[in-house]
Amino acid sequence: MKKSDKSIFEKFANWATKFTGSSFAFITAVSIVLIWAVTGPVFKYSETWQLVINTGTTIITFLMVFLIQKSQNKDSKAIQIKLNELIAANEKATNRIVDIEDLTEKELDQLHCYYESWQILPKKMQIFMLHIP
Repeated sequence: MKKSDKSIFEKFANWATKFTGSSFAFITAVSIVLIWAVTGPVFKYSETWQLVINTGTTIITFLMVFLIQKSQNKDSKAIQIKLNELIAANEKATNRIVDIEDLTEKELDQLHCYYESWQILPKKMQIFMLHIP
């Protein structure tokens, strides 16, 4: 994918994800909190003084939830594609479960129990069962 194919939001989200995970961002956040705390006596610990940090952190937290979710979705999709490629490249693997991320939680639990029960079977039997339609 060319860099020019990315939307403005995609570019911003990538930049913001990298920035907010940096040491510089952490040091900046700690500095802001320290400056706010030190200015408490100057503003006599007023409601406005408290409101400044509360409002700022609430807004940032609200926006970060969506940014983190976007980042998680992108990472999850990339990992799924990589796993699908590994399954496709392995001649003994079956592709029956390539799209299991679309299953419900209950269906995933059932599938998990099914594969857990395989651990008591000999290896040759496990490979045979993978290829049963």
